[in-house]
Order: sequence, then C-alpha cells, then structure tokens
Amino acid sequence: MIIQPILDLVAICAKKGIEHAILSPGSRCAPLTLAFARHPDIHSRTISDERSAAFIGLGMAQQLGQPVVLVCTSGSAALNYYPAVAEAFFQQVPLLILTADRPAEWIDQWDGQTIFQPEAYGKHVKKSFQFPDSFANDEQVWHAGRIVNEAINLAKQFPAGPVHINIPLREPFYPSENEAFNYPENPREFTTVSSQTQLSEESLKHIKNRLNDVSRILIVPGQQKPNSQLQSLLDQVSKNLNVVIVTDTISNLQSESTINLHDHWLGGENLHQSLTPDLVISFGKSVISKSLKQFLRRTGSSHWHIQPDGQAKDTYQQLTRILACSPVQFLNWLSQNLPIQNEKYYSRWMGLERTVQNTLAKTFNEVDFGEYSALHFLLPKIPTQTKLHLANSMAVRYVNFLGKRSQEIICNRGTSGIDGSNSTAVGCTFTTKEPVTLITGDMAFFYDRNAFWHNYSMPNLRIIILNNHAGGIFRLIDGPAKQPELEEFFETKQKLSANHLAEEFGFFYIKVKNHQELESALIDFYEPSIHPKILEIETSSPKNAEILKQVKEKIRLAIQ
Repeated sequence: MIIQPILDLVAICAKKGIEHAILSPGSRCAPLTLAFARHPDIHSRTISDERSAAFIGLGMAQQLGQPVVLVCTSGSAALNYYPAVAEAFFQQVPLLILTADRPAEWIDQWDGQTIFQPEAYGKHVKKSFQFPDSFANDEQVWHAGRIVNEAINLAKQFPAGPVHINIPLREPFYPSENEAFNYPENPREFTTVSSQTQLSEESLKHIKNRLNDVSRILIVPGQQKPNSQLQSLLDQVSKNLNVVIVTDTISNLQSESTINLHDHWLGGENLHQSLTPDLVISFGKSVISKSLKQFLRRTGSSHWHIQPDGQAKDTYQQLTRILACSPVQFLNWLSQNLPIQNEKYYSRWMGLERTVQNTLAKTFNEVDFGEYSALHFLLPKIPTQTKLHLANSMAVRYVNFLGKRSQEIICNRGTSGIDGSNSTAVGCTFTTKEPVTLITGDMAFFYDRNAFWHNYSMPNLRIIILNNHAGGIFRLIDGPAKQPELEEFFETKQKLSANHLAEEFGFFYIKVKNHQELESALIDFYEPSIHPKILEIETSSPKNAEILKQVKEKIRLAIQ
C-alpha cells in the first residue's frame, strides 16, 4: 500500500502551485512515482537519466519561476542530480528534490543501492530535510506535512533555489490491486508572507549626498530574466543622465542605449584611465566578460551592489556599499535624484561602441567562413520570440561578442559547466510553444546527448551545433594554446558528427560547411515541423582561432 503521508506530500505540492514533476524510474521511489503520476493536477514526465532529468527540471523551473519536482530512487541516482542542483543553487532557480532512500538501519550495511543520502548536496541546497521513516503516531504525520510546506516555501523564497527532502521508504512499495489513492482535498498548508525591503529616507539622504560627489557612473547588470521595467529605467538614466550602462548578453537588458560590445576593447591600457568611473553600481548575478571583471577590479572605484537580501557579493573586489532593496526601486529613485553625469565620459563609451559596431560589420564581409562569421550572419535570422539557450564555452562568448540581441537569453552561468545545456533547453520546450533555439559546441552537445532519450514531443526545438571537432576555446587561452598536448589533452579532438544522433532520435538534420550552404539552410529552418531540427555548422578549430585574431586586430586598429 502507499502510505498516506506520501499522498499528502503530493497534495500539498499541488495546493502550493507546483504543476510539474520529473520522475526517474526505480523501485524504491515507486510510492512517490505513482503518487505524482496519478495526481490529476500535476503533469509528470519520466526521464531515465537522472543527470539529464535534473537539468530538464532546471530548464522548466527557469521559465516557470516555480519549483519543479525531481523524484529518483536511492543510491547513485541521487548523486547524478548534483550538477544541476549546484547550477540551480547559484542561478537561484527553485527545485524540490525528492530522493527515495532505505531506512537508516540499512545504510552502510552492504545492502543494495545505498549511500549516505541525508544532506547529500551539502551547501548546494538551501536546506536538506529528512522525512520520517515511520508514522506510528499523529505527530510524525504532522512532522511530514510540516517538512513539505517548509521545503516548498523555502524553494520559492528569495533568493529562490533547490531544497532537498530525503525520504526513507519501507517495503511494500506498491499498492494492492484496485487500491484507491485518497489525496486529501484540503491538506494542511502554511505559507511565507514576504516583505519587500526598501531603503529608508535617511539612507537615501546619505546616498544622495554621495552621488553629488560623482560625475562618472557605470551601471553593470548581471545575469537575470528580461524585465521591461528595468529596461525602461536603464534606458532613461542612460539617455537623460549620461549614465553608462555596460551589459553582457545574459543580462537580458541590452538596448541601443547600453554598451554591449565592451568585450572588444576593455583591458587596453591606453583606454583604462579615460574609461575609469567614479562609482560602479551593479545588480543581478554574474557577468560573462573576463575583461570587464578585470577592468572593474583595477579601477579602484567605489562599488555599490543592489542585493535585496543584503548578502555581500564582492565580484569586483571594490565593494563599499550593499543596497538592500530591489533594482527597480533604486533605479526609479536614481532617475529622479541623480545630477546629469559627465557628458565627455559618456560620449567616450558610446563612441567606442559605435566604432566597434561599424568595424565588426565591415570585417565580417572580409573574413573567411567560420563559427564567428556564421553566427554573425545567422543570429539576426533567429525569430524575436525565440527562447535562446546558449551552451557554455565558446557559444555564449561568441554571442556576447556580437552585441545586442532581441531574444530572451538563457545560459547556465551559475557554475558555467557544459554538462547540461541540451537538457536545459529540452526542459524549456516543455513549458512553452514558442521556438526554443540552442546554440552549442560539439563537446557540450555530445556530452549531453541523453537529453533527447525520452518519448516527449519537441517540435519547437532548433539546435545549432558549432562543430569544430574540438574544444576550441583552449586555442584562445594562452596556457593550453602553447602546449604540445593542446589537441589531445585540452581540445580533445573528436570525429563525431550529429547526423547519426539525428537519425536515431528522428530529428531533421542538415550540415553546412560554407556561407552559401548556411544561407540556404536557414530559409526554412524555423518553419513549423513535427520534429526538432539540427543545423550543424562544421568548421576548423585553427581557422576559427585565426578569424578571432583577425577581428580583434581590426578592432584594435580602429579604436587607437
């Protein structure tokens, strides 16, 4: 029989707004699997590979902004969740992780499929709970319900993140024939009522006095979801107050009023002094650009970080003040209280942006075909409403080099690994009918091929593979690029193409090797289809590195 607290757990999830569960098959987790699969208000999917399953759940939760449930059996299955759990923690994405376990007395007794599961995810979850393993009295039932409520509340509470419940289960696991599942209609629920932190009038007075002493302000948004209110405020302070806004592609806040091509010129010593701000104001999570981070670490400028929960994030090693409020609140106040900033400083940044933009347009008409030039051509062809997923390593960097995008950008920059890019994009397709495009390298793509090992339709998925048959980023890093072991031990040269995978999973597939073939392939790439489509762009790793050097040199000469 299925014990009632497991049915209560699922009912509480549904009552608290959870609508999706990703289940991985196993026997120990059978009570959880059946309870979720049979609940009418929760859409359950089964994914066999737990590592992929967790990233699929992550991709769904990124879009939904609500927890997605992950269910797996005991043993190493739980550890296969770990990469996605860590990514969710640092990206602040809500997940409810339910790991089935053996009762405590059987752990470390050479019994099958047992590991030390309590607190298995360490500091990479907001909290880990241990579910009761027996329900002999009402207080244990109450305790179980309390754990589920607290876990879901905590996963949602800012900053959102993954929460783990380890659930010991005793045999029998399976219901008897014709056993009814009696989900409670109104399970006991308690919620967390959050308050919004705002800066006091006294604090704003001190801030205003400090702002009267500066004339060169730099605002740096980190990774976040698109926010039209924030975008409007940033454009306003840029245009009206001469505030320089420096954005990476993952900020989802790029516009004609922001500096989007900074990665091409920051770091040049001859520009350092003229670009140094009096004050840096940041919000959001990480930025991609290493040159931006290094520039800000060398400026010696004061740095204010807007962080609603007040946690110290000193990315640029210059932190002087934490503003415990929302970015919208502070920027709205700033737009009404900041004196107009130094026009010469603002014009210097905007002038560099225009110069680089014009140089890129001219240079890509001259360079050979490669990953960089291919992306320069195809990115404007991607529909605006697309959810654009970028794999780590070169894919996200190329897009960042190429400036403003109109699509929502999603990239796993919490831990910046290549391991779950396919699966995260697949999870996104489960939440939207809009097009979902994944741009990835060959190493990231083949690493996560099990993302497609399931029976669910993904007609809106488009995959663009930059296949240079190697980890091309290592040619751009001085250390490995100068070693004789570069190709074998760093780039890890490989010979695979995606055609066999496409055939295996029933995807439409086309490979291109030059500009004419690429142009032809894009004509109907985004036309509706019943299956995902793969566009594989085959290039040479040495040629790609050479094109990058050519572009870099053209820009260096243009901005002298």
